[in-house]
Amino acid sequence: MVLAEAFMQILERPTIGAVFVEIIMFLGPVWIAFLFGIIVGWIWKPKWATWKNCKFDFSAPSSPTAALVPSSTSNGLELNQSHKFHSSKGHTPSFGSYADSGSEIEQFDSGPSQLDPLPITDEDLDHLWHLVERKDGGPPWKHVMDRSAPNMSYQAWQRDPENGPPQYCSRTVYEDATPELLRDFFWDDEFRVKWDDMIVHAETIEECPTTGTMVVHWVRKFPFFCSDREYIFGRRIWESGRSYYCVTKAVPCSTIPRKDKPRRVDVYYSSWFIQAVESRKGNGQLTACEVLLFHHEDMGIPWEIAKFGVRQGMWGTVRKIERGLRSYQKSRASNTKISHCALMAQVNTKVDPECLKSMDGDEESSGTQVQVAPGKSEGNINIPKLLIIGGALLVACTLDRGIIPKALLFNVARKFGNIGKRATPRA
Repeated sequence: MVLAEAFMQILERPTIGAVFVEIIMFLGPVWIAFLFGIIVGWIWKPKWATWKNCKFDFSAPSSPTAALVPSSTSNGLELNQSHKFHSSKGHTPSFGSYADSGSEIEQFDSGPSQLDPLPITDEDLDHLWHLVERKDGGPPWKHVMDRSAPNMSYQAWQRDPENGPPQYCSRTVYEDATPELLRDFFWDDEFRVKWDDMIVHAETIEECPTTGTMVVHWVRKFPFFCSDREYIFGRRIWESGRSYYCVTKAVPCSTIPRKDKPRRVDVYYSSWFIQAVESRKGNGQLTACEVLLFHHEDMGIPWEIAKFGVRQGMWGTVRKIERGLRSYQKSRASNTKISHCALMAQVNTKVDPECLKSMDGDEESSGTQVQVAPGKSEGNINIPKLLIIGGALLVACTLDRGIIPKALLFNVARKFGNIGKRATPRA
Protein backbone atom coordinates (compact mmCIF):
# COMPACT_ATOMS: atom_id res chain seq x y z
CA MET A 1 0.00 0.00 0.00
CA VAL A 2 2.82 2.40 0.80
CA LEU A 3 4.30 1.88 -2.67
CA ALA A 4 0.92 2.40 -4.38
CA GLU A 5 0.22 5.55 -2.42
CA ALA A 6 3.62 6.94 -3.34
CA PHE A 7 2.94 6.38 -7.05
CA MET A 8 -0.48 8.00 -6.78
CA GLN A 9 1.06 11.07 -5.18
CA ILE A 10 3.55 11.29 -8.04
CA LEU A 11 0.80 11.03 -10.68
CA GLU A 12 -1.11 13.88 -9.02
CA ARG A 13 1.62 16.37 -9.94
CA PRO A 14 0.22 19.20 -12.16
CA THR A 15 2.61 18.80 -15.11
CA ILE A 16 4.19 15.90 -17.01
CA GLY A 17 7.63 17.33 -16.33
CA ALA A 18 7.00 17.28 -12.60
CA VAL A 19 5.77 13.67 -12.81
CA PHE A 20 8.89 12.68 -14.73
CA VAL A 21 11.20 14.37 -12.21
CA GLU A 22 9.41 12.70 -9.29
CA ILE A 23 9.71 9.27 -10.94
CA ILE A 24 13.43 9.80 -11.51
CA MET A 25 13.85 10.84 -7.86
CA PHE A 26 11.78 7.84 -6.79
CA LEU A 27 13.71 5.21 -8.77
CA GLY A 28 17.13 6.86 -8.89
CA PRO A 29 18.42 5.65 -5.50
CA VAL A 30 17.21 2.11 -6.27
CA TRP A 31 19.19 1.96 -9.52
CA ILE A 32 22.25 3.56 -7.93
CA ALA A 33 22.21 0.98 -5.14
CA PHE A 34 21.69 -1.84 -7.62
CA LEU A 35 24.58 -0.75 -9.84
CA PHE A 36 26.77 -0.26 -6.79
CA GLY A 37 25.96 -3.81 -5.68
CA ILE A 38 26.87 -5.16 -9.13
CA ILE A 39 30.20 -3.33 -9.14
CA VAL A 40 31.07 -4.45 -5.62
CA GLY A 41 30.16 -8.03 -6.43
CA TRP A 42 32.20 -7.84 -9.61
CA ILE A 43 35.46 -6.65 -8.07
CA TRP A 44 35.20 -8.29 -4.66
CA LYS A 45 34.46 -11.91 -3.89
CA PRO A 46 35.18 -13.45 -0.48
CA LYS A 47 36.53 -16.96 -0.28
CA TRP A 48 33.45 -18.19 1.54
CA ALA A 49 31.11 -17.15 -1.28
CA THR A 50 30.18 -20.31 -3.16
CA TRP A 51 28.73 -19.06 -6.42
CA LYS A 52 28.07 -22.52 -7.81
CA ASN A 53 25.65 -23.42 -5.04
CA CYS A 54 23.68 -20.17 -4.93
CA LYS A 55 22.36 -19.37 -8.35
CA PHE A 56 18.97 -19.24 -9.99
CA ASP A 57 18.50 -21.34 -13.09
CA PHE A 58 15.68 -20.22 -15.36
CA SER A 59 16.63 -22.72 -18.06
CA ALA A 60 14.06 -24.99 -19.61
CA PRO A 61 14.54 -28.71 -18.95
CA SER A 62 16.63 -30.27 -21.69
CA SER A 63 17.18 -33.73 -23.03
CA PRO A 64 20.51 -35.05 -24.31
CA THR A 65 20.83 -35.49 -28.05
CA ALA A 66 23.65 -35.43 -30.55
CA ALA A 67 22.94 -31.91 -31.70
CA LEU A 68 26.27 -31.04 -33.20
CA VAL A 69 26.53 -31.90 -36.87
CA PRO A 70 29.25 -34.51 -37.35
CA SER A 71 32.30 -33.27 -39.18
CA SER A 72 33.95 -34.97 -42.09
CA THR A 73 36.67 -36.45 -39.92
CA SER A 74 36.37 -39.78 -38.16
CA ASN A 75 36.91 -41.02 -34.63
CA GLY A 76 40.08 -41.93 -32.85
CA LEU A 77 42.95 -39.53 -33.27
CA GLU A 78 46.10 -39.85 -31.22
CA LEU A 79 49.34 -37.96 -31.66
CA ASN A 80 52.81 -38.71 -30.42
CA GLN A 81 55.75 -36.40 -29.97
CA SER A 82 57.45 -37.44 -33.21
CA HIS A 83 55.00 -35.31 -35.29
CA LYS A 84 53.20 -38.37 -36.67
CA PHE A 85 49.82 -39.95 -36.15
CA HIS A 86 49.50 -43.31 -34.49
CA SER A 87 46.59 -45.74 -34.66
CA SER A 88 45.85 -49.35 -33.87
CA LYS A 89 45.99 -50.19 -37.59
CA GLY A 90 49.45 -48.79 -37.92
CA HIS A 91 48.56 -45.88 -40.19
CA THR A 92 51.17 -43.17 -39.82
CA PRO A 93 50.29 -40.18 -41.95
CA SER A 94 52.99 -37.57 -42.14
CA PHE A 95 52.89 -33.88 -41.43
CA GLY A 96 54.28 -31.36 -43.86
CA SER A 97 54.32 -27.60 -43.63
CA TYR A 98 53.28 -25.82 -46.79
CA ALA A 99 51.74 -22.65 -48.13
CA ASP A 100 48.87 -22.16 -50.54
CA SER A 101 49.99 -21.89 -54.11
CA GLY A 102 50.13 -18.33 -55.38
CA SER A 103 49.79 -16.86 -51.90
CA GLU A 104 52.74 -14.45 -52.16
CA ILE A 105 54.40 -16.43 -49.43
CA GLU A 106 57.83 -16.00 -51.01
CA GLN A 107 58.36 -12.95 -48.82
CA PHE A 108 58.84 -15.24 -45.82
CA ASP A 109 62.25 -16.58 -45.02
CA SER A 110 62.34 -20.38 -45.03
CA GLY A 111 65.18 -20.46 -42.54
CA PRO A 112 65.06 -21.77 -38.96
CA SER A 113 62.10 -21.01 -36.72
CA GLN A 114 62.23 -18.05 -34.35
CA LEU A 115 60.10 -20.06 -31.93
CA ASP A 116 61.97 -22.79 -30.10
CA PRO A 117 60.21 -24.73 -28.76
CA LEU A 118 56.94 -24.20 -30.58
CA PRO A 119 54.20 -22.99 -28.19
CA ILE A 120 51.49 -24.87 -30.15
CA THR A 121 52.21 -28.57 -30.73
CA ASP A 122 50.56 -31.69 -32.10
CA GLU A 123 49.05 -32.31 -28.66
CA ASP A 124 46.96 -29.17 -29.17
CA LEU A 125 45.71 -30.54 -32.48
CA ASP A 126 44.85 -33.78 -30.70
CA HIS A 127 42.85 -31.89 -28.09
CA LEU A 128 40.94 -29.83 -30.66
CA TRP A 129 40.19 -32.95 -32.73
CA HIS A 130 38.66 -34.65 -29.69
CA LEU A 131 36.55 -31.55 -28.99
CA VAL A 132 35.26 -31.50 -32.56
CA GLU A 133 34.43 -35.21 -32.45
CA ARG A 134 32.86 -34.88 -28.96
CA LYS A 135 35.37 -37.40 -27.63
CA ASP A 136 37.11 -35.24 -25.02
CA GLY A 137 35.26 -36.87 -22.10
CA GLY A 138 34.21 -33.54 -20.58
CA PRO A 139 30.86 -32.66 -18.96
CA PRO A 140 27.72 -32.46 -21.14
CA TRP A 141 27.13 -29.43 -23.32
CA LYS A 142 23.94 -27.49 -22.55
CA HIS A 143 22.19 -25.81 -25.45
CA VAL A 144 21.77 -22.05 -24.92
CA MET A 145 21.01 -20.47 -28.30
CA ASP A 146 19.71 -21.23 -31.78
CA ARG A 147 19.25 -18.25 -34.10
CA SER A 148 19.63 -17.39 -37.75
CA ALA A 149 19.91 -14.50 -40.18
CA PRO A 150 19.49 -14.38 -43.97
CA ASN A 151 23.10 -15.42 -44.67
CA MET A 152 24.01 -17.35 -41.56
CA SER A 153 22.79 -19.67 -38.81
CA TYR A 154 24.12 -19.95 -35.27
CA GLN A 155 23.91 -22.45 -32.42
CA ALA A 156 25.66 -22.26 -29.06
CA TRP A 157 26.29 -24.57 -26.11
CA GLN A 158 27.84 -24.04 -22.70
CA ARG A 159 29.17 -26.28 -19.93
CA ASP A 160 30.79 -25.90 -16.52
CA PRO A 161 33.90 -28.01 -15.88
CA GLU A 162 34.82 -29.05 -12.36
CA ASN A 163 37.81 -26.73 -12.44
CA GLY A 164 38.19 -23.68 -14.61
CA PRO A 165 35.97 -21.07 -16.24
CA PRO A 166 32.77 -21.80 -18.21
CA GLN A 167 33.35 -23.31 -21.63
CA TYR A 168 31.48 -22.47 -24.82
CA CYS A 169 30.95 -24.27 -28.10
CA SER A 170 29.25 -22.72 -31.11
CA ARG A 171 28.41 -23.77 -34.64
CA THR A 172 28.08 -21.03 -37.24
CA VAL A 173 27.29 -21.65 -40.91
CA TYR A 174 28.03 -18.78 -43.29
CA GLU A 175 26.43 -18.83 -46.71
CA ASP A 176 28.54 -17.99 -49.77
CA ALA A 177 31.87 -18.27 -47.98
CA THR A 178 34.89 -20.55 -48.33
CA PRO A 179 37.03 -22.20 -45.63
CA GLU A 180 40.07 -20.34 -46.89
CA LEU A 181 38.32 -16.99 -46.51
CA LEU A 182 37.24 -17.78 -42.93
CA ARG A 183 40.73 -19.05 -42.09
CA ASP A 184 42.36 -15.81 -43.25
CA PHE A 185 39.62 -13.66 -41.70
CA PHE A 186 40.09 -15.02 -38.17
CA TRP A 187 43.88 -14.61 -38.41
CA ASP A 188 43.90 -11.11 -39.96
CA ASP A 189 44.58 -8.78 -37.03
CA GLU A 190 45.23 -5.83 -39.33
CA PHE A 191 41.67 -6.04 -40.61
CA ARG A 192 40.20 -7.04 -37.25
CA VAL A 193 40.86 -3.62 -35.74
CA LYS A 194 38.56 -2.18 -38.44
CA TRP A 195 35.47 -4.15 -37.35
CA ASP A 196 36.19 -5.24 -33.76
CA ASP A 197 35.93 -2.11 -31.61
CA MET A 198 37.07 -4.04 -28.52
CA ILE A 199 40.62 -4.47 -29.90
CA VAL A 200 42.75 -1.46 -29.03
CA HIS A 201 46.12 -3.05 -29.74
CA ALA A 202 47.26 -6.05 -31.78
CA GLU A 203 50.79 -7.01 -32.78
CA THR A 204 52.78 -10.11 -33.64
CA ILE A 205 55.59 -10.77 -31.18
CA GLU A 206 57.18 -13.84 -32.79
CA GLU A 207 56.46 -16.12 -35.72
CA CYS A 208 57.70 -19.32 -37.32
CA PRO A 209 57.86 -19.09 -41.14
CA THR A 210 58.06 -22.89 -41.41
CA THR A 211 54.93 -23.93 -39.51
CA GLY A 212 53.03 -20.62 -39.51
CA THR A 213 52.98 -20.55 -35.70
CA MET A 214 52.62 -17.06 -34.25
CA VAL A 215 52.76 -15.45 -30.81
CA VAL A 216 50.40 -12.47 -30.69
CA HIS A 217 49.81 -9.64 -28.21
CA TRP A 218 46.30 -8.17 -27.85
CA VAL A 219 44.80 -5.52 -25.60
CA ARG A 220 41.00 -5.55 -25.43
CA LYS A 221 38.79 -2.76 -24.19
CA PHE A 222 36.37 -3.58 -21.37
CA PRO A 223 33.51 -1.54 -19.83
CA PHE A 224 34.42 1.55 -17.82
CA PHE A 225 34.16 -0.23 -14.47
CA CYS A 226 36.74 -2.85 -15.52
CA SER A 227 40.32 -2.41 -16.59
CA ASP A 228 41.31 -3.47 -20.08
CA ARG A 229 42.53 -7.02 -20.57
CA GLU A 230 45.84 -8.14 -22.09
CA TYR A 231 46.20 -11.38 -24.05
CA ILE A 232 49.39 -13.10 -25.16
CA PHE A 233 48.58 -16.22 -27.13
CA GLY A 234 50.07 -18.60 -29.64
CA ARG A 235 48.23 -19.79 -32.72
CA ARG A 236 48.75 -22.36 -35.43
CA ILE A 237 46.75 -24.02 -38.24
CA TRP A 238 46.58 -27.61 -39.47
CA GLU A 239 45.00 -28.36 -42.87
CA SER A 240 43.23 -31.59 -43.82
CA GLY A 241 41.91 -31.43 -47.34
CA ARG A 242 39.91 -28.19 -47.28
CA SER A 243 39.23 -28.43 -43.54
CA TYR A 244 41.23 -26.40 -41.06
CA TYR A 245 42.03 -26.93 -37.38
CA CYS A 246 42.96 -23.51 -35.98
CA VAL A 247 44.34 -23.51 -32.43
CA THR A 248 44.70 -20.38 -30.30
CA LYS A 249 45.65 -20.45 -26.62
CA ALA A 250 47.44 -18.36 -24.01
CA VAL A 251 51.19 -18.89 -23.78
CA PRO A 252 53.86 -17.49 -21.44
CA CYS A 253 55.96 -14.59 -22.70
CA SER A 254 59.00 -13.17 -20.96
CA THR A 255 59.57 -10.29 -23.40
CA ILE A 256 56.46 -8.36 -22.31
CA PRO A 257 56.46 -7.61 -18.56
CA ARG A 258 53.25 -8.06 -16.59
CA LYS A 259 51.52 -4.85 -15.48
CA ASP A 260 48.64 -3.98 -13.18
CA LYS A 261 46.79 -2.40 -16.11
CA PRO A 262 45.86 -3.80 -18.50
CA ARG A 263 45.21 -7.02 -16.59
CA ARG A 264 46.73 -10.08 -18.22
CA VAL A 265 44.48 -13.06 -18.99
CA ASP A 266 46.47 -16.23 -18.30
CA VAL A 267 43.69 -18.74 -19.03
CA TYR A 268 42.55 -18.34 -22.63
CA TYR A 269 41.56 -20.91 -25.26
CA SER A 270 39.79 -20.13 -28.53
CA SER A 271 40.03 -22.63 -31.38
CA TRP A 272 38.11 -23.30 -34.59
CA PHE A 273 37.35 -26.16 -36.93
CA ILE A 274 36.45 -24.84 -40.39
CA GLN A 275 35.04 -26.85 -43.30
CA ALA A 276 32.85 -26.43 -46.38
CA VAL A 277 29.26 -27.67 -46.03
CA GLU A 278 26.18 -27.84 -48.22
CA SER A 279 24.25 -24.62 -48.56
CA ARG A 280 20.82 -24.40 -46.99
CA LYS A 281 19.60 -23.10 -50.34
CA GLY A 282 19.16 -26.75 -51.29
CA ASN A 283 21.26 -26.67 -54.46
CA GLY A 284 23.50 -29.52 -53.30
CA GLN A 285 26.63 -27.36 -53.59
CA LEU A 286 29.28 -26.89 -50.88
CA THR A 287 28.97 -23.12 -51.04
CA ALA A 288 28.54 -22.58 -47.30
CA CYS A 289 31.18 -22.75 -44.57
CA GLU A 290 30.80 -24.25 -41.10
CA VAL A 291 32.82 -22.94 -38.16
CA LEU A 292 32.91 -24.86 -34.87
CA LEU A 293 34.33 -22.65 -32.13
CA PHE A 294 35.51 -23.85 -28.70
CA HIS A 295 36.22 -21.02 -26.29
CA HIS A 296 36.93 -20.34 -22.63
CA GLU A 297 38.83 -17.71 -20.69
CA ASP A 298 39.23 -16.44 -17.14
CA MET A 299 38.88 -12.66 -17.30
CA GLY A 300 39.11 -12.22 -13.53
CA ILE A 301 35.33 -11.72 -13.23
CA PRO A 302 33.06 -13.96 -11.12
CA TRP A 303 32.06 -16.74 -13.48
CA GLU A 304 28.31 -16.46 -12.92
CA ILE A 305 28.39 -12.77 -13.82
CA ALA A 306 30.61 -13.50 -16.83
CA LYS A 307 28.17 -16.18 -18.02
CA PHE A 308 25.25 -13.77 -17.74
CA GLY A 309 27.14 -11.10 -19.70
CA VAL A 310 28.20 -13.53 -22.40
CA ARG A 311 24.66 -14.77 -22.94
CA GLN A 312 23.29 -11.25 -23.15
CA GLY A 313 25.88 -10.13 -25.71
CA MET A 314 26.29 -13.39 -27.62
CA TRP A 315 23.99 -12.76 -30.58
CA GLY A 316 25.15 -9.15 -31.01
CA THR A 317 28.76 -10.32 -31.14
CA VAL A 318 27.92 -13.01 -33.69
CA ARG A 319 26.22 -10.47 -35.95
CA LYS A 320 29.19 -8.11 -35.62
CA ILE A 321 31.55 -10.90 -36.69
CA GLU A 322 29.34 -11.66 -39.69
CA ARG A 323 29.35 -8.01 -40.77
CA GLY A 324 33.13 -7.99 -40.44
CA LEU A 325 33.35 -11.14 -42.55
CA ARG A 326 31.24 -9.68 -45.36
CA SER A 327 33.34 -6.52 -45.33
CA TYR A 328 36.47 -8.66 -45.48
CA GLN A 329 34.95 -10.64 -48.35
CA LYS A 330 34.43 -7.46 -50.35
CA SER A 331 37.93 -6.27 -49.55
CA ARG A 332 39.48 -9.49 -50.80
CA ALA A 333 37.31 -9.46 -53.92
CA SER A 334 38.65 -6.00 -54.78
CA ASN A 335 42.20 -7.40 -54.91
CA THR A 336 43.31 -5.47 -51.85
CA LYS A 337 46.81 -6.39 -50.73
CA ILE A 338 46.74 -9.34 -48.34
CA SER A 339 48.03 -8.51 -44.88
CA HIS A 340 51.01 -10.23 -43.32
CA CYS A 341 48.81 -12.01 -40.74
CA ALA A 342 46.57 -13.42 -43.48
CA LEU A 343 49.62 -14.63 -45.37
CA MET A 344 50.83 -16.38 -42.25
CA ALA A 345 47.46 -18.17 -42.04
CA GLN A 346 48.32 -19.74 -45.39
CA VAL A 347 51.45 -21.32 -43.89
CA ASN A 348 50.16 -24.37 -42.07
CA THR A 349 50.78 -28.03 -41.38
CA LYS A 350 49.19 -30.51 -43.77
CA VAL A 351 47.47 -33.67 -42.52
CA ASP A 352 46.45 -36.41 -44.93
CA PRO A 353 42.61 -36.51 -44.85
CA GLU A 354 42.47 -40.12 -46.06
CA CYS A 355 44.49 -41.26 -43.08
CA LEU A 356 42.22 -39.29 -40.78
CA LYS A 357 39.18 -41.03 -42.25
CA SER A 358 40.75 -44.48 -41.79
CA MET A 359 41.32 -44.06 -38.08
CA ASP A 360 39.59 -46.45 -35.66
CA GLY A 361 37.77 -45.04 -32.64
CA ASP A 362 39.82 -44.45 -29.53
CA GLU A 363 38.41 -46.87 -26.99
CA GLU A 364 39.87 -44.93 -24.09
CA SER A 365 38.11 -41.70 -25.01
CA SER A 366 34.62 -41.26 -23.63
CA GLY A 367 31.97 -39.48 -25.64
CA THR A 368 30.67 -36.07 -24.62
CA GLN A 369 26.90 -35.65 -24.34
CA VAL A 370 25.07 -32.69 -25.80
CA GLN A 371 21.90 -31.46 -24.15
CA VAL A 372 19.43 -29.57 -26.32
CA ALA A 373 16.49 -27.67 -24.92
CA PRO A 374 13.25 -28.07 -26.89
CA GLY A 375 12.47 -25.04 -29.01
CA LYS A 376 14.57 -21.94 -29.34
CA SER A 377 16.48 -20.65 -26.36
CA GLU A 378 17.86 -17.16 -26.12
CA GLY A 379 20.01 -18.03 -23.13
CA ASN A 380 19.44 -18.92 -19.50
CA ILE A 381 19.58 -16.43 -16.67
CA ASN A 382 21.78 -17.42 -13.74
CA ILE A 383 21.99 -14.69 -11.11
CA PRO A 384 23.91 -15.25 -7.88
CA LYS A 385 21.62 -15.11 -4.87
CA LEU A 386 24.28 -13.18 -2.98
CA LEU A 387 23.94 -10.33 -5.48
CA ILE A 388 20.18 -10.06 -5.04
CA ILE A 389 20.26 -10.18 -1.24
CA GLY A 390 23.20 -7.77 -1.17
CA GLY A 391 21.41 -5.40 -3.54
CA ALA A 392 18.32 -5.45 -1.34
CA LEU A 393 20.46 -4.72 1.71
CA LEU A 394 22.15 -1.79 -0.02
CA VAL A 395 18.82 -0.35 -1.12
CA ALA A 396 17.43 -0.71 2.40
CA CYS A 397 20.41 1.06 3.91
CA THR A 398 20.28 3.79 1.25
CA LEU A 399 16.57 4.47 1.72
CA ASP A 400 16.54 4.18 5.50
CA ARG A 401 14.03 7.02 5.80
CA GLY A 402 12.53 6.80 2.34
CA ILE A 403 9.10 5.76 1.17
CA ILE A 404 10.01 2.10 0.57
CA PRO A 405 10.01 0.08 3.81
CA LYS A 406 12.84 -2.35 4.44
CA ALA A 407 10.41 -5.23 4.95
CA LEU A 408 8.96 -4.66 1.46
CA LEU A 409 12.43 -4.71 -0.13
CA PHE A 410 13.44 -7.94 1.55
CA ASN A 411 10.10 -9.53 0.69
CA VAL A 412 10.57 -8.64 -3.01
CA ALA A 413 14.12 -10.01 -2.95
CA ARG A 414 12.90 -13.23 -1.34
CA LYS A 415 10.15 -13.68 -3.93
CA PHE A 416 12.56 -12.93 -6.77
CA GLY A 417 14.88 -15.59 -5.39
CA ASN A 418 12.09 -18.19 -5.63
CA ILE A 419 11.32 -17.49 -9.29
CA GLY A 420 13.82 -20.07 -10.47
CA LYS A 421 12.06 -22.81 -8.50
CA ARG A 422 8.82 -22.44 -10.40
CA ALA A 423 10.14 -21.33 -13.78
CA THR A 424 8.53 -23.05 -16.74
CA PRO A 425 9.74 -23.41 -20.34
CA ARG A 426 8.85 -20.49 -22.52
CA ALA A 427 6.44 -21.25 -25.34
